[in-house]
Amino acid sequence: MLKNFIVYEKLGEGSFSTVLKVKRQSDQQEYAMKKVRMGQLKEKEKENSLNEIRILASIQHPNIIAYKEAFYDEQSQCLCIIMEYAGQGDLQQHIQQQLKQKQYFQEIEIWKMIYQVLLALRTLHQMKILHRDLKSANVFLHESNYKLGDMNVSKVAKKDLVYTQTGTPYYASPEVWRDQPYDAKSDIWSLGCVAYEMAALKPPFKAKNMEGLYKKVQRGLFERIPSKFSGELMTIIGLCLQVQSKSRPSCAQLLANPILLRNARQFITESRISQQTQSSHNGSMMLLQTIKLPKNLKLLKEKLPKSQYLIESGNKSYDESLVNRSFLPKIQNQKEIRHNGSVPPLKSDSYLQQYQSYQPTQINSLNDDKPKHNGNSVQILEMERIRQKKLLEKQQNLKISVIQQNAIPYINSSSSQIQNLYQNKLSNHDQNQQKHYSEAPKPIWWG
Repeated sequence: MLKNFIVYEKLGEGSFSTVLKVKRQSDQQEYAMKKVRMGQLKEKEKENSLNEIRILASIQHPNIIAYKEAFYDEQSQCLCIIMEYAGQGDLQQHIQQQLKQKQYFQEIEIWKMIYQVLLALRTLHQMKILHRDLKSANVFLHESNYKLGDMNVSKVAKKDLVYTQTGTPYYASPEVWRDQPYDAKSDIWSLGCVAYEMAALKPPFKAKNMEGLYKKVQRGLFERIPSKFSGELMTIIGLCLQVQSKSRPSCAQLLANPILLRNARQFITESRISQQTQSSHNGSMMLLQTIKLPKNLKLLKEKLPKSQYLIESGNKSYDESLVNRSFLPKIQNQKEIRHNGSVPPLKSDSYLQQYQSYQPTQINSLNDDKPKHNGNSVQILEMERIRQKKLLEKQQNLKISVIQQNAIPYINSSSSQIQNLYQNKLSNHDQNQQKHYSEAPKPIWWG
């Protein structure tokens, strides 16, 4: 299997693994290959490697590094995992570049990272998967989009709680430091640390030794981010860095927070479509069964998931696929906006009929592009890919005005209007769901 790949360069190296940039000869595409030296691993570490494959192969999301295939190479005794290649490296590399240049990131870039990583975390948490090692080195950039990767120590939570201690110390939550049970809120703490580091170009908690770091994390004391950044960014970071996990918001609560919605508004229209389509994909996303480690690693081939090269990769977001099929619902008045600031569910069929009646000739002409001749399976797949690309370009031109007209109206609402919607959402959520959620208090910072 290794003969199918040409190695370009080494991207990174750990104690028992190496990540390489490779090109697959059959399709001439670039990928990242993680080679795990299985012969040097303990049983638990081998299981972690198989668990990473299990989780990656179970998820297709535009903000999570995509799985392609896995195989065991007997000659080198390495487990090889082929993944999507992030051409712009990881966030830690970009932070180091900004430090060398003595320049800060643009604030909008930090909002984009927070928003896109939250979408990835929400998908993991909905499947009861905890990342457990969220840090700047595990957030990757590809085509200016942020993607979550490195699921090596990710774990499926039983009864929503995990007990084992893991993670990188600078990003580990207080409950992990205390070796106590923790849940998805631990990932929220780590996200707050990453956002803070992106703004300040340093972690929020630093000390000369582990004992000093432990005390700082438990007290939750950190300096304010540089004054060039807004108080709203500091507020969102502070919500994530609440010492008590119950005070931290969940992914859903953060994604409905009016501060985040307002500052990430230029991504909202596309991501709102992405979320709607993702919900349909989530229905089919099932967590694969645990991959049992055989005594003879030569038998591992039969237990590994099938390759996923033909599945739409995370490089093409769900935004494109939905723009190709559906329309945002038209908002007649402000009463149609829900309390969490979202719009009603998409009604693809009815709005498609409405749009077809408006421009029947253009829609019909698009359908005429469908190929009418047959060929072998490879040719058909390639022809379909080209046709879909052309179809997308045409329909985007036709529908962009519809999307703009029907785009989420709360984006342009005043701060007070959005805040009222959010407060109503919180009160209704408590009454209807009988869950006692409360907005975390505004953070206090020092420095």
